[in-house]
Amino acid sequence: MEIEILYFDRCPSYLEAEKALREALAREDIQAEVELVSANTDEEAQRLRFPGSPTIRVDGEDLSPLPEQAAYTLGCRMYSTSEGLRGLPTPEMIEEALRTKEGAGAKGSL
Repeated sequence: MEIEILYFDRCPSYLEAEKALREALAREDIQAEVELVSANTDEEAQRLRFPGSPTIRVDGEDLSPLPEQAAYTLGCRMYSTSEGLRGLPTPEMIEEALRTKEGAGAKGSL
């Protein structure tokens, strides 16, 4: 399982997202490396298909997929949560997405 957190340096939420992701991996008993990938120019945002910071991808797929027409840009990403709009997904959202990936066979590739 390949996990990336895409971010830009001025994002105030990416370190909190990393912490929530690592805690979710531990609770779900998933052993995986987490790679931090920075995007700090418009060119990098386009190349990485970066919809905002933080973005968590597992095996190249966004854990919170956006519509196909979403723009790739440097900026903060907002997540619709049960607590309202936030700058990162909730731990429950991360765990549910990981369970979905695991159910699709991702854990077997660890």
